[in-house]
Amino acid sequence: MPKMTFIQKDGSKKEVDAPVGLSVLEIAHRNNIDMEGACEGSLACSTCHVIVDKKWYKKLPKASEDEEDMLDLAFGLTKTSRLGCQIVMSEKLDGLVVQLPEQVTNWMD
Repeated sequence: MPKMTFIQKDGSKKEVDAPVGLSVLEIAHRNNIDMEGACEGSLACSTCHVIVDKKWYKKLPKASEDEEDMLDLAFGLTKTSRLGCQIVMSEKLDGLVVQLPEQVTNWMD
């Protein structure tokens, strides 16, 4: 089974199983990673914002225009920022590393 690593807000790393077909958001929730996902993956918020390790960023499919629009609302946006709900695990992404931003902005409250 593919694995992925979350770099948590405190800098600690947590490697977890990353089943093919699940989003990074779903994987985070299954492993008690502190990722909000206020819109439950419906691409209506930016609370599942992650910073993808540069080595992995170019291996991801290009972000959709809707994802780019939501990312504009994310706190701490970087050149390798993506939404965890839009990254779907595949064998090709075995070893993926993402970092959680220091904070998130929840516009849905």
